[in-house]
Amino acid sequence: MKKMTTVNYFLADEKATIAIGTALANVVKNELKQGIVVFLNGDLGAGKTTLSRGFVQAMGHTGHVKSPTYTLVEPYELGEWRVFHFDLYRLSDPEELEYMGIRDYFGERSCCFIEWPEKGAGLLAAADLTINLAYQEEQRTINLQAESALGEQLLAALTTEIKE
Repeated sequence: MKKMTTVNYFLADEKATIAIGTALANVVKNELKQGIVVFLNGDLGAGKTTLSRGFVQAMGHTGHVKSPTYTLVEPYELGEWRVFHFDLYRLSDPEELEYMGIRDYFGERSCCFIEWPEKGAGLLAAADLTINLAYQEEQRTINLQAESALGEQLLAALTTEIKE
């Protein structure tokens, strides 16, 4: 089995976290031209929603981007794109995802960002990219791991998109 690519960055502040989300959106819109599934890992407050906000806004959303902690999913219909930001932290039983029609969220023009993906194990589409956010004193680090051929393409394009 081929080892998948991993990329790491230091995030000095919230602006840097949003910039990674923006860069991901630019690659999806301009190069991949298809949806992705992203698993987001990190402690509470590590920047998962902040990164998602950068992505959603760069895809064309002009309003507020809030955490879907109490709703499980926040949908964004953005022209030809559909972006879904899931937060499964409060999910008590993965079967709840079946009731909400989880399979309908994954499609060619859908980008799904899923916080706490382990809570939906067995019912979620496979990730193209896993993002791990972690505290490093007052700042954060981000680790992006390709999980599919599409994830490999995404990371290859992302490294040229991000200008450190």
